[in-house]
Amino acid sequence: MLWLAERHGKVVGRISAQVDQLVLEQMGAGTGQWGMFEALDGEAAAALIATAEHWLRGEGMTRALGPVSLSIWDEPGLEISGFAEAPTAMMGHHRPEYAAWIEAAGYAKAKDLLTYAVDIANWSDPLADRIVAAGQRNPRIRLRSVDKSKFDAEAALILGLLNDAWSDNWGFVPLTPAEIAYAGKKLKPVIYEDLVLIAEVDGEPAAFMLTLPDINELIRDLDGRLLPFGWAKLLWRLRRPRVRRVRVPLMGVAKRLHNTRLATQLAFMLIETIRRAAVTNYGATHGEFGWILEDNKGMVSIAELPAAQVNHVYRIYEKALA
Repeated sequence: MLWLAERHGKVVGRISAQVDQLVLEQMGAGTGQWGMFEALDGEAAAALIATAEHWLRGEGMTRALGPVSLSIWDEPGLEISGFAEAPTAMMGHHRPEYAAWIEAAGYAKAKDLLTYAVDIANWSDPLADRIVAAGQRNPRIRLRSVDKSKFDAEAALILGLLNDAWSDNWGFVPLTPAEIAYAGKKLKPVIYEDLVLIAEVDGEPAAFMLTLPDINELIRDLDGRLLPFGWAKLLWRLRRPRVRRVRVPLMGVAKRLHNTRLATQLAFMLIETIRRAAVTNYGATHGEFGWILEDNKGMVSIAELPAAQVNHVYRIYEKALA
């Protein structure tokens, strides 16, 4: 359900709410969610949140999570830190006032999601280098780029690995076959083979890393207009983008390898190989990892090791619905 708030005939905010069976199974019975939240002032925010809560209660929900827009795989969380920096592709960007408006409605922190920024053009970390070198000497490991001529099969493989790797994470909702097909179709225009790698161990897929050029940089001067010539500019730029930043939205290691030395080797081999490609082939100087759950110790340790710093924090709020 989607609601708009109007004042004197002008839209001053919007919000959506939904109940998802997979969310119920993962987050517990009675959990609904709202998202797509925008408001020009606190009055509109309060009215929109109250309307979403009323609908969720009517659906039998006893707990609300938000903002989750539209799912954990899209743009979850409210930005609470990092406002001065423009968001990278597929990350949200919000007004600083939103946090106070949501908290005024009785919401408290459920979980924070972190993104990390790193200078990839001048990255040097002796420990990471040793981990990569050890992995390169391991004959069981092979890295390969995705093959876009077999895109559907490659997308299914990667997103299947994702479902396995993330299955124990808070808020995880497995992607359905239909969602996997849709995600592949959505991402295909911005997939570049040398920025998406699959790691195999003993010939079996074991890890992956998907990296995107910051498409926001390519569209900023179009001001939201594809006509009359914006579409041509965008298509030309997408042929071989030159960007300042790249983002790693998805990365995972097969669950069977979690908490092993091999998992660490695979992760850093993927990071270093893609880092070189991003700098050499796309002109990138900075990278962003995320989002990462604040208490995902394994991924946080990987993100922090190459001298990365948290550059954005996104918060998911929760509230009991009386």
